Amino acid sequence: MNPNRFLPLMVVAMLGLACGPGRAEPLKIGYSDWPGWVAWEIGIQKGWFKEEGVEVDFQWFDYVPSMDAYVSGKIDAVGMTNGDALVTGATGKPSVAFLLNDFSNGNDMVVAAPGIETLADLKGKKVGLEEGFVPHLLLLSGLEKAGISADSVTVVNTPTNETPQVMASKAVDAISAWQPSSGQALKAVPGSKPIFTSADAPGIIYDLMYVSPESLEKRRADWMKVVKVWYRIADYIRDEKNLDDVLKILSARVKVTPEEYEPFLKGTYILTLEEVIKHWGQSDDLKTIIGSSKKVDDFNVKFGVYDKPQDLAKYLDPSLTLELAKEKGIAP
Repeated sequence: MNPNRFLPLMVVAMLGLACGPGRAEPLKIGYSDWPGWVAWEIGIQKGWFKEEGVEVDFQWFDYVPSMDAYVSGKIDAVGMTNGDALVTGATGKPSVAFLLNDFSNGNDMVVAAPGIETLADLKGKKVGLEEGFVPHLLLLSGLEKAGISADSVTVVNTPTNETPQVMASKAVDAISAWQPSSGQALKAVPGSKPIFTSADAPGIIYDLMYVSPESLEKRRADWMKVVKVWYRIADYIRDEKNLDDVLKILSARVKVTPEEYEPFLKGTYILTLEEVIKHWGQSDDLKTIIGSSKKVDDFNVKFGVYDKPQDLAKYLDPSLTLELAKEKGIAP
């Protein structure tokens, strides 16, 4: 009898023992270079997901490819802004936010060349930005807040990662971009300065973790464990005594020094469980995710990003967060 004939069966049996009967596949999560999503690295490196008893497979992408991977079904969940989630839902694949990570608090900037001190000085000038995306919304919000007509500024459609070079070439007078591109523009043009940032309109850009409705329904208990790990991460970040360790972990993920990374972290307001509850509430302003998303939805329809307003309630599910808050005795 040839024992080699039975090797495939032995391998299958060993794999079955290793995986265990009915063992769930790891949750596949896409994350990219934004501090509120790079922060997941803390939980990964410290083994907190294993402690919580959930198998996860975090996959690193550039931002736009991470959304493409989600739409194509290669991953179960992905970090997106509330505006970009509406775009992927309207044009590609629906998703639902089960976790609110942060809001941009200065990382998104309108950066102007020397001699331009305010948004009013942009009248008759050219601004390089990616049309229909967050930087476009940021500029228009700033102009609206300053009482300036959007028609008084010429928008030059520019991929966000190319804005520093375009500004340095003097093809435009200002750019609108998020970090690290906004910071690179400041370095590329001596004397340039931010004249409007997301810190001037907190809540205009929220960053969340979105999951497919099917996965949230089937794996709800596992996603709850992910939520628990996230708030452990958030508490760790917000404790100042951990700053050096936090910067070491986050900066290593994106291959810069801790000193270079610190401004990025400061420009991102990581929300604790106590703080996030009010942002899941109801309002028509930027203080809540629903109010912010309404503003973004109006923007997207106006500029033809998609044709019809979205049903915003379908994109937002705070139930896991509220359940954890109740468990911890935090009142909504």
